[in-house]
Amino acid sequence: MAPLPQWLNFLAMAVALLLGVFGVFLWAVMFRKKRHRKRRKRHEHEKRQLNPTLAESGGLPPLRTERKTDAPTPPP
Repeated sequence: MAPLPQWLNFLAMAVALLLGVFGVFLWAVMFRKKRHRKRRKRHEHEKRQLNPTLAESGGLPPLRTERKTDAPTPPP
């Protein structure tokens, strides 16, 4: 049996590759579950700032007052 010409080997490999790609595409279209995403429409006036400034969020919290206790602080 004589070996096949080089172009025929290339053609056989190309056909095999195309069949594989077609099979994956067919699987993706036919057998995968379709996911429905619900998107909430936002209007321009509803834009929310991700990192508001201190003034926009109400400023700094009130200062803490330190309470002195009679118990000694534990060593670190």
